[in-house]
Amino acid sequence: MEQDYQISRHCRIDTQGVYFNGEQISVEASADFASFSKSLYYSLGTTYPKFFKMDNLSKLAWLGAELLLKEEQTTNIAIVLSNRHSSLDTDLKHLATIADSAQYYPSPAVFVYTLPNVCIGEIAIRHNLRTENIFFVSEQFDSQLAVNYSNYLLNTKRADKVLCGWVDYLQENYKLVLYLVEKTGILAHNLDVVRQLTR
Repeated sequence: MEQDYQISRHCRIDTQGVYFNGEQISVEASADFASFSKSLYYSLGTTYPKFFKMDNLSKLAWLGAELLLKEEQTTNIAIVLSNRHSSLDTDLKHLATIADSAQYYPSPAVFVYTLPNVCIGEIAIRHNLRTENIFFVSEQFDSQLAVNYSNYLLNTKRADKVLCGWVDYLQENYKLVLYLVEKTGILAHNLDVVRQLTR
């Protein structure tokens, strides 16, 4: 018999601010992602120098995961993410490094982030996660797919918990909605709740 799962924690980060379980965190929202992300990073009281070398998509995903997983003890957490623009923001930066044949210099530091699932790797490294992970690219968040895939991972014991959600970044436009699915929590893990969280 399949179990009903719940959402234990959720967060949202966008140009309107930072929210944890529906409550706004006192970090100044800003259209300038560089200063905003740095401010949020320092507010978390975290020491992780590699953060400053990441691309913006990875920084956004990492910050959301840090909000949800900072106190987490379990490492058997699967990751299911999606977005609309893939790694296009970094792809454009990489293109700029190779566009001029006279100044041709493809930067390895930029190129390494030209896949959207690299942000999953950054989360996994930070939290020592060695479980299932997948990154979907679609026009909008597919709530039905997210619910079904998360439940499948939990029902088949491939993970104890699932970090799931949407993380999208393109040229200072950004939105992250992450939630943690497990056996007990504060919200039901169903299609209606997930649609409401991610709208």
